[in-house]
Amino acid sequence: MKKDIHPKNYRLVAFKDMSNEHVFLCRSAVNTKETIEFEGETYPVYKMEISNTSHPFYTGKMKLVDTAGRVDKFMQRYAKHYDKKKK
Repeated sequence: MKKDIHPKNYRLVAFKDMSNEHVFLCRSAVNTKETIEFEGETYPVYKMEISNTSHPFYTGKMKLVDTAGRVDKFMQRYAKHYDKKKK
């Protein structure tokens, strides 16, 4: 194995899905500014908008629900435009 190719800050990081508050641990070198207490330990936390616990492909639900409702706003805004093109 080559020496000095791995990042120096490779450590356990808590990844938090903001759409459903699911937290899981994974080793990562991602830069974080916040920490979270998880299972009695303090870890750096990286907040995500979507993960396998909220993505429609993994959940089987067809509707994508995000924290800000951006997908729904987009669909409403452009539904009229799309309907006109179909005619």
